[in-house]
Amino acid sequence: MLRIAVQAKGRLFDETMSFLEESDIKLSATKRTLLVQSSNFPLEVLFLRDDDIPQTVATGVADLGIVGENEFMEKAEDAEIVKRLGFSKCRLSLALPKDIEYTGPQWFEGKKIATSYPGILSRYLKEQGVRAEIHVITGSVEVSPGIGLADAIFDIVSSGSTLVSNRLKEVEVVMKSEALLIGNKNMSEEKKEILDELLFRMNAVKTAEDKKYVLMNAPKDRLDEIIAVLPGMKSPTVMPLAQEGWCSVHTVLDEKCFWEIIGKLKALGAEGILVLPIEKMIL
Repeated sequence: MLRIAVQAKGRLFDETMSFLEESDIKLSATKRTLLVQSSNFPLEVLFLRDDDIPQTVATGVADLGIVGENEFMEKAEDAEIVKRLGFSKCRLSLALPKDIEYTGPQWFEGKKIATSYPGILSRYLKEQGVRAEIHVITGSVEVSPGIGLADAIFDIVSSGSTLVSNRLKEVEVVMKSEALLIGNKNMSEEKKEILDELLFRMNAVKTAEDKKYVLMNAPKDRLDEIIAVLPGMKSPTVMPLAQEGWCSVHTVLDEKCFWEIIGKLKALGAEGILVLPIEKMIL
């Protein structure tokens, strides 16, 4: 049985639970307690504060954890990154009142900076050769300059709307962050086998992201040209149709180039183009 620690509430909780559900890990949704066991996989979920997860994994209380890279780097616990999960993306940035002229990292020399991430900030300031006073705050960091508590802040930025509403501007991106699957370095072989199966499911979900399954009717005399514009993972599937001179072509397209390719297919005579979502893809 594997134990995985996840955030008890917030955006990362919502995205983590959705990801586990997509990986076909069934958990009771009727009543959330501290520890919930999956009904169809040898996994139990431990709900914690996000800043407690790195230590919980490093000490072996949990075998795995899903945590923001920002918290993992801040705590600097002795656990390993098993997989980057690609969701809950944000950045850790320095920001200051928007009316102040910013001249570069040396602007922070002798200034007071409010943050919930003193470890990451102190390492960055040391790299820049800047001496500043770090004022540790556990919440509502963005209000600090407005009430005279600090000259600037160092905090998580997603859309930037919180900065705007507090009349702040982002001036330095110190690090980018996303959700990580972290693991204890001393897992037993039995638990590693379960982890391999879990990663197999997670990879199938991640591979399918932003992919579309596309079916179309194509004239046989343009088939080579149509296949040439398809950037599928491998050669597309081609099947004859009852109508003479036509065939059905099946392929997988990345959503990033989807509309450009669809336009080319139509120009080459493809018809009846059907687009379907993909839940999982196993390579």
